[in-house]
Amino acid sequence: MATTTAHDPRTADELRRRMLAAVPMTERSVRLAGVTTAVVEGGEGPPIVLLHGQGEFWGVWLRVLDDLMRTHRVIVVDLPGHGASLEIAGALDADTMVRWVDELLDETCDEPPVLVGHLLGGAIAARYAVTHGRRLAHLVLVDALGLNWFRPSPRFALPMVAFLARPTPASRDRLFDRCFVDFDRVGDGFGDLWDVLRDYALDRARTPENQAALRALMPRVGVPPIPRDELDRIDAPTTLIHGRDDLQVPLKAARRASERHGWPLHVIDGARDDPAAEEPQAFLDALRSAIEHPHDRPHDRRPREERA
Repeated sequence: MATTTAHDPRTADELRRRMLAAVPMTERSVRLAGVTTAVVEGGEGPPIVLLHGQGEFWGVWLRVLDDLMRTHRVIVVDLPGHGASLEIAGALDADTMVRWVDELLDETCDEPPVLVGHLLGGAIAARYAVTHGRRLAHLVLVDALGLNWFRPSPRFALPMVAFLARPTPASRDRLFDRCFVDFDRVGDGFGDLWDVLRDYALDRARTPENQAALRALMPRVGVPPIPRDELDRIDAPTTLIHGRDDLQVPLKAARRASERHGWPLHVIDGARDDPAAEEPQAFLDALRSAIEHPHDRPHDRRPREERA
């Protein structure tokens, strides 16, 4: 598929249809906290809700959805201003996002779900759990923002700024290359959907709604750390999953949070900031271990020189 050269709603709709055709899930639109929100659902069993990161959309979870739907009812959404969740009434801030998650669970879950948040979605999930932890069966934070100040490595920050300033196929791929240890291997894993995902990501980055949402949500929700005393109030079982080579959120931030709050930490080798896309089986193993054995503390098999 040829890469899009400008934001085109018709092209975006077709790309989205191709993603939906890849999984046995259905999509609907619901109004949550003033945001017309795209919700994709499938499978049967206890509910699990997946929140993606900044600048992403529901399709980033595609490599793990079929497996999760064998045992769970899976709910994936587009965050406000992302994907197809573009109609927003009111300001986007931390309080709005907590209400948004609360209304999402009211709409989609008939029992406490596992809530999984990735990057910005992790900061949103953690902020929700501070005051609503008893509504959750489990909280899983994947390379989550909010555990410390968002200060990505210059190796990531420079291509990130370049892509935000001028989203082109070249600047997109330079940024994606920093999101993964092996960019080409991730593409092979997604197969025919890789071009679809890349084209849709580029199209969404060019929308004024996505740009406005990032300007609102990152400084208010993603960049600042959640105060430690607030994180201490989370009373849902909580697990951290983190790519060993993350350039956005350093592994040491997850280790500190694990030690400070007693949260088990699963480190995924061969992954940067998106282990579900880069090492899906290792991510699924960690997620299932977290859900089934919430109080176990997995051994972080670090290289010998890292433990010294």
